[in-house]
Amino acid sequence: MSAAETAIREALKVVKDPDLKRDIVSLGFVRNMAIDGGRVSFTIELTTPACPVKDQMRDQARAAVLQVPGVSDVEITMTARVREAMAPDSTRAPLPGVKNVIAVGAGKGGVGKTTVAVNLALALAKAGGSVGLIDADIYGPNVPIMLGMKTQLTTDGKKIIPAEKYGVQVISMAFLTTDDAPIIWRGPMLHGALQQFFREVAWGALDYLVVDLPPGTGDVALSLSQTVPVAGAVVVTTPQQVSLADSRRALAMYRKLNIPPLGIVENMSYFVCPDCGHEADIFGHGGGEQMASELGVPFFGRIPIYQPIREGSDRGVPLMIDDAGSPAGRAFVSAAERMAAQLSIASFSRPSTIPLTVVR
Repeated sequence: MSAAETAIREALKVVKDPDLKRDIVSLGFVRNMAIDGGRVSFTIELTTPACPVKDQMRDQARAAVLQVPGVSDVEITMTARVREAMAPDSTRAPLPGVKNVIAVGAGKGGVGKTTVAVNLALALAKAGGSVGLIDADIYGPNVPIMLGMKTQLTTDGKKIIPAEKYGVQVISMAFLTTDDAPIIWRGPMLHGALQQFFREVAWGALDYLVVDLPPGTGDVALSLSQTVPVAGAVVVTTPQQVSLADSRRALAMYRKLNIPPLGIVENMSYFVCPDCGHEADIFGHGGGEQMASELGVPFFGRIPIYQPIREGSDRGVPLMIDDAGSPAGRAFVSAAERMAAQLSIASFSRPSTIPLTVVR
């Protein structure tokens, strides 16, 4: 390593990843450095494309390098490589090409769990992630309605080809049944369907595979924990006490199934009057955040009651597609970023299957 490169890397140590609490040089994020006289170029490779401070990190890195004597110009390329959050598991074979399986669940129905799952998946995809979505709510498969999808699945002769909408790969029981056909299944049939969704679908290379679970603490969550390594679970609640009580049970279930709780999203948190701007806490206030604090689980934020969320879901154009810049849209983006950050933190809490090395 030349003296100039050594000086530049030393200068870059002032730039720290806010989630991992370490500098980008020791983390191995600085790659492909090239020095041509006073011109310096390099890549900063983060652990998720859904990083809310990547622009600030780039600007801080540029300013730091420009302070090095002899440097007149700095070109920085920001990229990301998502890492697996789960350690290898001898009892559950991982899905080839899928880095992180994320369960989205709720202790009870009616809290907007599917709405949150769909918009989290879309937020990750819009940030640049490769994303899949499994509608595992076998009894009420509503993901296709929210995404405006009616499709007949095809195969490549060996596996089912997932449908795709808005850049997200999707599989749902609704693709395999008629609209009015009820799903009246017991445990073994549910387990078999979930196995099919994971093992018999030709998922492409995915950074995140979001699984929308049925509400409650039933068979599907148990089958999920037995089928694939799950990076973590996001629990959706509302502020009202009955929802919070059921959410506590859901969190306890995930922990018992060795699925790490990633965080809590409080949906339908408050209503803002479109005329006067007054905020009304229709279902209570602060319950989700307080529960997260008590249970030692990250709080991913509050999603307000917002009429376009319902309207967009009904016509198959989710909020993250139609109105991402609204306060509710920004709340979904923030929740997705915090979720991605928790996965990154988890990936650094175990030995990496792909060692991070300094690339020169």
